[in-house]
Amino acid sequence: MQNNFKMIAKTMFGFEPVLAKELLKLGAMDVKEGTRNVSFVGDTGFMYKANLCLRTAIKILKPYRSFKIFSEEDLYKEIYNLPWEDFMDVDDTLAIDATVHSETFTHSKYISLKTKDAIVDRFRDKFGRRPSVDLDFPTLRINIHIEKNYCNVSFDSSGQSLHKRGYKSATNIAPINEVLAAGMLLLSGWEGQSDFLDPMCGSGTILIEAAMIACNIPPNLNRKEFAFERWKDWDEDLFEKIEASVLKKIKEFHFTIKGYDTSPSAVHKTIDNVENANLSEFIKVQRQDFFASEKENERHLHIVFNPPYGERLEIDMPKFYKEIGDTLKQAYPGTDAWFITSNLESIKHVGLRPSKRYKLFNGALESKFLKYQIYAGSKKAKYQE
Repeated sequence: MQNNFKMIAKTMFGFEPVLAKELLKLGAMDVKEGTRNVSFVGDTGFMYKANLCLRTAIKILKPYRSFKIFSEEDLYKEIYNLPWEDFMDVDDTLAIDATVHSETFTHSKYISLKTKDAIVDRFRDKFGRRPSVDLDFPTLRINIHIEKNYCNVSFDSSGQSLHKRGYKSATNIAPINEVLAAGMLLLSGWEGQSDFLDPMCGSGTILIEAAMIACNIPPNLNRKEFAFERWKDWDEDLFEKIEASVLKKIKEFHFTIKGYDTSPSAVHKTIDNVENANLSEFIKVQRQDFFASEKENERHLHIVFNPPYGERLEIDMPKFYKEIGDTLKQAYPGTDAWFITSNLESIKHVGLRPSKRYKLFNGALESKFLKYQIYAGSKKAKYQE
């Protein structure tokens, strides 16, 4: 037990319960939901596993110190007095990420600069030389979070955001974030127990995340590097054991995952990304207009998609969303259909009553994630109360 420590997994608004469930399933202890984050307890091996396996986490932070501060000078002194030489050498590099929610401290960039100054000044005073800054691939990435007058110092074990899975070489006009895609799929109840369709697949993110969930493939298996690999206590043997153990849990998938798009370039991009993710045997992509399609068999179908919102594309939105509803009603009986949109006005034109709705954010856009149940046995949708 003495090797366990507290960690914080950062996520997107609305996915806190989903992430908490993921953590419990992985074996985390003392799981507590916050706002855009979930705290938990585990050991170093679990930190490696969390980075590899969590689908809805953006970062895994390892808290180091907390203290009260009332001025920039307080921050400088507290940071200066910490033994940074235990975690990095003078020839190493560092980067600081800061977030502030405080009336006293209002500029996160200034807080980052002040933190960096304190650390490099300590090294210069002790060793006559100072480490340099590397914003992209530092030896140590430090996270500063100030809430009112409380400062929390953490080590970022992930490095680049965990939504950067490593499989995307090509994107379309409005690509969906991988963590958002995975979170939507998990919210929708997708576990790989039926056929799956993304009828407006763009660059294929939802399809790839759906296949990884269905086969229980760790989402960050394709990543080139995690930040913890540069730490002084990096245990490569332990990481390889963790990786081998999660790979053993990959399972077979006995249904179909299909993607449609009307754009030839989107179809090509999706095929490229699916190949990069080594999922070509599970995902089929074709050029197809969803509005001219119909369900291919009588088996239950799970649909999740990200239709245009009208933010970047010139489309008659009321007509477009009416066609979504008409196509589902007339051609897709026996289907659970989910989609996300920030165009809240256009939802009224779908002509179906959503049985579930969640508030999410696609980037800065407040959005609704909606479920429409289309029952089998009738061309008309039966509304669920």
